[in-house]
Amino acid sequence: MIFDLVIRNARIEQGGALVDLAVRDGRIVEIGSDFRCEAIESYDAAGSFAFGGFADSHVHLDKACILDRCRICEGTLAEAVREAARLKPGFDEADVYARAARVAEKAIIHGTTRLRTFVEIDPRAGFRSFDAIKRIRADYAFAIDIEICAFAQDGLTNEPETFAMLDAALSDGADMIGGCPYIDPDPTRHVELIFDLAEKHDVAIDFHLDFDLDPLNTNLPTVIRETLRRGWQGRVAIGHVTNLSAMSPDRLMEIAAGLVEAGIALTVLPATDLFLNGREHDRLVPRGVAPAHLFAADGVVTSVATNNVLNPFTPFGDASLIRMANLYANVAQLSRDQDLDAVFGMVSHSAARLMGADYAGIEVGGEATIVLLDCKGPREAVREIAPVLAGWKCGRKSFDNGRPVIFRNVGENGKENHP
Repeated sequence: MIFDLVIRNARIEQGGALVDLAVRDGRIVEIGSDFRCEAIESYDAAGSFAFGGFADSHVHLDKACILDRCRICEGTLAEAVREAARLKPGFDEADVYARAARVAEKAIIHGTTRLRTFVEIDPRAGFRSFDAIKRIRADYAFAIDIEICAFAQDGLTNEPETFAMLDAALSDGADMIGGCPYIDPDPTRHVELIFDLAEKHDVAIDFHLDFDLDPLNTNLPTVIRETLRRGWQGRVAIGHVTNLSAMSPDRLMEIAAGLVEAGIALTVLPATDLFLNGREHDRLVPRGVAPAHLFAADGVVTSVATNNVLNPFTPFGDASLIRMANLYANVAQLSRDQDLDAVFGMVSHSAARLMGADYAGIEVGGEATIVLLDCKGPREAVREIAPVLAGWKCGRKSFDNGRPVIFRNVGENGKENHP
């Protein structure tokens, strides 16, 4: 029997036995040990951990890598929004494509196989960014599945023409709709208009929500109410919601119950949320990161994601989700094995579920989208920020980072010299 690919000596669960994975026609057809077979391609995993790849549920490819064009004086959300709005009219399609490609390629080599990107569509951006990101989606499909969320960053009720533009984008390749009610002068109407577009085009929704530290300033009840009223359970996600970090445990339990009832998923963006929040404090600065692990324990679908890379919202980043998982675990003060398993899930299978993807994992009959990490399982991956070794998309190799090699001090006789 001839296979297209055999990956030998891999682990597919925490500390599990070594197995071989056989692939044909883009699917995993056998999982066993010490296969005696022919394969067009063979790869020795050497004990590394194999999984279905990372899923980044919240990224802004269109405004990535603009740090050299920005002024960051305050380091606040309001300043970041102003700076991005100032620069948008100068974005052309070639510029957006080049910057987005830079981040997409970083995401690929860091093991991301699925990504949701927001794309701002309004009178300043026009459709230039949208057209560039559609090209990115097509050009990088060999390695990563990209989902496009047409996004109203700067409001709707204050700029009615944006509504028509989003409507057009949803008829021309956008996969879903996104809103930002805290920017709009009428947040409630903003939420309703986003749901109107979702209903018209039968698509999912992703809101940027409640990006401050005031537990009393919230648009979440409106989103929950509209989700239930429109029958959109399981098709709505919310990102940031940093004011959850300022609420009591009892209040968090009430909100978790509401999210579960409405089937609303939660995405936390640690890098951005840490950078922008708490600027008014000169000591004991609050973290401003919603406790995703507590919501996950109560049954809410949760994810940890990248958000922005090298712009005024987040002036650093490399699209590494395992680094983001490690950051979240540090901020949330997590250390137990089961907690680290959950955090790994927030950048893999739980994030994919939030995006509506069928994430079967490594199993016979499953899609042969496989990423190898240099560790024995999810816990080590989060604790050590495990290096990403190589990856395959539907059985086709999409990247190979190679293994690190240490060259010891070797003498003229070919033997190692030891100090």
